Order: sequence, then C-alpha cells, then structure tokens
Amino acid sequence: MTPSPQLAALRSSWTAVTPNIHRAADHFRSTLADRLRPPLPEREMPLFLATLGHLIAGDDHHAGRTALLAALAPTYQHLGIQPHHHDLLLDALIATIARHTSGWTPDTADHWQRHGRHALNLTHRAATRIGGGPAWTPAEIIHREHAADTITILTLRPRRRLRYQAGQAIPVTTLRRPGVWRWYSPANAPRPDGTIELHIRAITAGPVSPLLAHHTAIGEQLWLGAPYTMGLTLDPNHDGDLLLAAGGTGLAPLRAIVEHLAANSVRLHSTHGTDLILTAGGTGLAPLRAVTEHLAGTRPRRRVTLVVGARTMPDLYDSVALDKLQTTHHDWLTVVPALSNDPLVEPASQGDVLTLALQHYQPGQHVFVAGPPDLITHARLRLPAAGVPAGHLHVAETFTRHTA
Repeated sequence: MTPSPQLAALRSSWTAVTPNIHRAADHFRSTLADRLRPPLPEREMPLFLATLGHLIAGDDHHAGRTALLAALAPTYQHLGIQPHHHDLLLDALIATIARHTSGWTPDTADHWQRHGRHALNLTHRAATRIGGGPAWTPAEIIHREHAADTITILTLRPRRRLRYQAGQAIPVTTLRRPGVWRWYSPANAPRPDGTIELHIRAITAGPVSPLLAHHTAIGEQLWLGAPYTMGLTLDPNHDGDLLLAAGGTGLAPLRAIVEHLAANSVRLHSTHGTDLILTAGGTGLAPLRAVTEHLAGTRPRRRVTLVVGARTMPDLYDSVALDKLQTTHHDWLTVVPALSNDPLVEPASQGDVLTLALQHYQPGQHVFVAGPPDLITHARLRLPAAGVPAGHLHVAETFTRHTA
C-alpha cells in the first residue's frame, strides 16, 4: 500500500538520518542538555533516538511495532520521562532531523510534530500499563553457531541479568539497523552465568534477521528489551504431562521450557501431598538424603513429549542439544522429529508437526505450540477440533493480529 504524502515525507527525512545516527544522537542530546533533568544517558542516546524516530516514521508491520513499543515503554518510564517532557523531546528531535536532512520544509516539521506527539502519548500509555520494569540492556555476542542453511544460534551475555521465564519473548535490536526491533525467545532456561541463546532464522528481505544471522560478529553488542509473556509460560498450578509442538525456530521457547523442567524436575511431597522442608546438620544429612531419594523415585514425574517439525532431516537443527536432553532425561522426556518432506526417514517421523503431535496426544495433556504464523493459525483450528480442550491449549503469540 502506498503511504500517504505525510508518511512519505516522514520516512524520507528519517532515512536520511539513520546512517548518521551516532552524530545525530550527539546533536539530539546536546539540544536537550540544559532543558531535561536528569539528562538522558549518553551511552543509550543513539538507541533512544533511533527507536523514537522509527516509531514515528518507520514503515513496519504490526509485530515489529509491538516489539519496538515493548522495548521503548519500560525505558521511557525508567528514564523518568513524563508527558510534560514531550514537547522538549519533539523540539530536539525535529531540530536534529532538520540538521541532518535536505529538503526540509515547515510542512515536514509539522508532520513530525503531530505524528511525534501521538507516538509519545502511545508510549506513555504503554509505560503506564506495563508498570515498573527493567529498561533495555546491552548484550555481547560471545558465541555464534551456523546451525542450518538459514539458522544461526547466537549466545549472548547481557550486561544486566535478564529476569525472564522460560517461554517468554524479548525485543531485540542491533544498531546496524537503528530503531528496528524484533521478537525472539531465549532457547534456554535462565542460567547461573546469565547467558541466553537466540535462534535466528534469516528471513529473505527481512530488516533484522539477515543482519543477526550473517553479519554480526563475536564481541558485537545487541540490545534486549524487557521480557514479555507470549502465551507459553507454564502454569505453576498445573504439574501434569505436556505435549510440546515446535515448528522451525519455534523450538527455542519450547526447548527453554524443557530445560526449566529439567532443572526443577524433583519436587518433594509427603504422603499427605504437602511440601516438605528437610533440614540436616552434619551426618544428619544421611537419613534425609534417603528420604529425598525415596520420594524422588516413587512420585510419578511429569512426562513431556517434544515434537520438532522440519522439512527434512538436515533441516532439523539443534539436534545435538536435543539428543543430549533426551539422553539425560529419557525417563520423562521424549523427542519426536516430524519431517514433512523426507521419505527416507522411518514412517514414525514422517508428517507435519501437528499430525505427529496429535498421534502422541493423550487426554489431560497441556499442549504448547510455537512456530511460524501459519502453524499457529492451523493449531488454533485443528487441535480443538481434534479434542484438545481450549483450557489445555497454549499457542505462541505471533503479534500479527491487532491487540488492544
């Protein structure tokens, strides 16, 4: 769809700024230096300017704008910005863009003023709705792995530990593409060292994923927004069996759930069903350890079936990690490959991910589905029709549908 002349003017002027975002950020900050207290942090100024500018002028789909707003709103609140600061921010923004673009007109300034006021009001409402939360944080790439033709696994070390739950998503950006944010789910449960693993599929003509997959380097810095619940976090009041169905890099949040369960697989209950606290001193540990081993051995464990979809066996990335998980936890974890276009594999592995998931479905299981939007759409229709109760079906939010 062709943008309106107003949006075309906004995008044209913003496109002229982004290649010089660091220089523009210096001007933006100096313009605000004597007018905004406390001043915005110098280290975060290029990211703040890029994100705000792209929110106002960016040509982005709904999922991208949702990721951007989810990243900007907590930072807006963390920096202490209030509605009475909006005019100061917009004056500085407009002065900065006018300085770094040609063909500037009063009409263009008016477009930035009106669209910018709407964007900042939207950010303020989002910040109020979200409440107190962490601002975005830089994260260093410490490892890269080429996992498949289009998939790269990045291991990041955030400067500040992320407080997230397995199954959540986080907004991610790189200053290689200023102000453009995308959703990714950590593929691991929280680790003692704070590192997280992202699975990046390079989407042809995508604005962010090809840069992350093919052009970032070890030692480079990405930025991470606050974690967001996307429909896949575990219900603490449910400890029954699970069926997890992953398509493509939808494996990431579901693998994180498996890791979380592996780390928390032993819960001790007395014969009355109440929790136990066992306290030992010295060699008093011995009888309590015996009690622990007895309870862990007698209480039925939650069983988990993870169905992982791909076209062919070579497309089944992350197989080493999955094999290790299944070998270590074979008593409760079953990993099932679902290969939709590979006649050479055994019949039990042939078929699309939802077909094989339904073959393994047992009444009472809670079913989690993550993957491309088409898979999510089909899951919403097909699984309830096959008998999965609505309260037992958990599908990933794709952010492609308008949400209030």
